Amino acid sequence: MTLDALGGVWRYALELAAELRPLGYQFTFAGLGPRPTVAQLEEAQRLGQVVWLDAPLDWMVDDERALDVVAPQLSALAAERAVDLLHLNLPSQAAGLVVGVPVLTMSHSCVVTWFAGVRKSAVPSEWSWQYRRNRAGFDNSDMVLAPSRSHAAMLSEAYGAIAGQRVVHNGSRAIPGATKKENLVLAAGRWWDDGKNGEVLDQAASMINWPVVMAGSNRGPAGQSLSIAHAHHRGELPYGEIRSLMARAGIVCSPSRYEPFGLVALEAAGAGAALVLSDIPTYRELWDGAALFVHPVDSNAFADAVNFLSRDPGLRDHFARAARKRSQVFTVAAQAKAMDAAYLELLETPSITQRA
Repeated sequence: MTLDALGGVWRYALELAAELRPLGYQFTFAGLGPRPTVAQLEEAQRLGQVVWLDAPLDWMVDDERALDVVAPQLSALAAERAVDLLHLNLPSQAAGLVVGVPVLTMSHSCVVTWFAGVRKSAVPSEWSWQYRRNRAGFDNSDMVLAPSRSHAAMLSEAYGAIAGQRVVHNGSRAIPGATKKENLVLAAGRWWDDGKNGEVLDQAASMINWPVVMAGSNRGPAGQSLSIAHAHHRGELPYGEIRSLMARAGIVCSPSRYEPFGLVALEAAGAGAALVLSDIPTYRELWDGAALFVHPVDSNAFADAVNFLSRDPGLRDHFARAARKRSQVFTVAAQAKAMDAAYLELLETPSITQRA
């Protein structure tokens, strides 16, 4: 299974592996991109073998040729470890792959759909290779998964029909909520990413009655940055601290313009927080009836929605309960059950493409 140490894919991969190991699965994690921290590496090594490849992530390079090392390294590792199946977590990683085992590709996000969701435009011409590389990866996969119907629709709109495409929702383990929630608003994300829309939330923070904590880096690996002036910026925090903040926060906000799934909202719901979310298709699909929705570019509306909940404990409790109940649909166990079925289908289907 491929993973990286920068975003939600790390948590997705390790949570899934932990749930599948009791079923007899053994994992080799193939890491790409910047190396993990010591704590991350130790966490992964408790669940499987970790091999960090000298290969980049597609969204971190400007020259497509930098990705030419990915397929050979993955192919060689698959042969060396005699794996039965490859689970890739970026579509481009399947492009050019030469293996004799089934390939499952999970499309958590991609540059092409990011531009569609955030910029409302096609990917710039200088990055058109991102489309070609991902399309080749889809075509070289035996099964393609998306974490929501909304993201599956974005993929089909961006790339055309994708053979073998299905939806398997992400899952999360419930975070025990605090006995008494605090008058605290929490948001977490990679704030240097325009898709997370941190500028709108920071502006709203100046009008929100409760303290607003924004957890996560505001400086990206390619020099991206976001100045945070009004919220309390906590920077990059260990996962345990994020979970602790979620357990305490009465309200959790996500102003994202682009979320193929949105693990932060799910984790917050499981911790019993009331949700205020941007009104985008993914969040509507997953949380309709269990959150307050706000137009993603309207900082005044975000402030109004948060203040509305902060002043009404009964309504806040209503939305918190609704979110927690909805979160019970999206468990790691349910995700692992679906992934186990997908793995077995690939392993037991004689007609699966052989690439050797």
